[in-house]
Amino acid sequence: MTAETEPPNERPNTQQIEKSVGRWTRGVLPVWLSEFFVFVLKMAWASLFGGLILLGIILTKAGWSGDLPIHRYDFLALYAVGLQVLFLWLRLETWDEARVIVLFHLTGTAMEWFKVNAGSWDYPEAGFLKIMNVPLFTGFMYASVGSFIARAIRLFNMRFDPYPPFWATFLLAVAIYVNFFAHHFLPDIRLVLFAATVLLFARTRVWFTIGENSYWMPMVLAAFLTSICVWVAENVGTRTGTWTYPGQGMLEFVSLSKLGSWYLLLFVSFVTVTLVFRDALVIRKRKHVAAKSI
Repeated sequence: MTAETEPPNERPNTQQIEKSVGRWTRGVLPVWLSEFFVFVLKMAWASLFGGLILLGIILTKAGWSGDLPIHRYDFLALYAVGLQVLFLWLRLETWDEARVIVLFHLTGTAMEWFKVNAGSWDYPEAGFLKIMNVPLFTGFMYASVGSFIARAIRLFNMRFDPYPPFWATFLLAVAIYVNFFAHHFLPDIRLVLFAATVLLFARTRVWFTIGENSYWMPMVLAAFLTSICVWVAENVGTRTGTWTYPGQGMLEFVSLSKLGSWYLLLFVSFVTVTLVFRDALVIRKRKHVAAKSI
């Protein structure tokens, strides 16, 4: 990432905070536990946008009254826009990351229009800011995934090495995205797509830094673990009745089969992010003597 795309305030501040927390935790915890603690904090910071969206969903469900002059879905749409503006104003987000969010909002909303009207899921509450039965805040839920990936790349100084040919990853992302629509009319090829993600990214390591140490994780494993987190967040949505699946009770967990869908969608999300953040894909010579695997 170039210096021009970095917010002038956030990165030095977060690095300073990270060093301070690292020094404090190393004084009271074993080194490995201290590093893990900092890792969790940075992941939470990277997912701040998505976390605040979930918090808004939970709080509005708990305290919303039918006497209020605005529908809950409409409030959530305005709340999400307000968060976006606030993040840019506070320089918690770069303009490049905002561009990513716009891309996700467009592709996510298009999928929502199709899936909702195909009966895959439903948004049962009323709202003025609904188009084709889809509340406008839903695009920000997809955008929060893109925001997390983009912020994590920056906060962890991530590099993806060795990265497959970009054209191949782009074709895979298109195939996955199209299959989400096409499987309603044609045979579902998700098993082929699962295999393709493994074959294409089998050698790719996600390099990231915590303090002065470098670590790596297989990209396929990182995608799977992230899909679990998204599945947990999806259960927040169904438990609050914000959206519903046919035949699923409000207190029932979302089917584990959705993990596969989110796993595939994360590769679409990642490739979408790389349309803006290409520097992370540059393979650089580096000294990894002290690097550790997670």
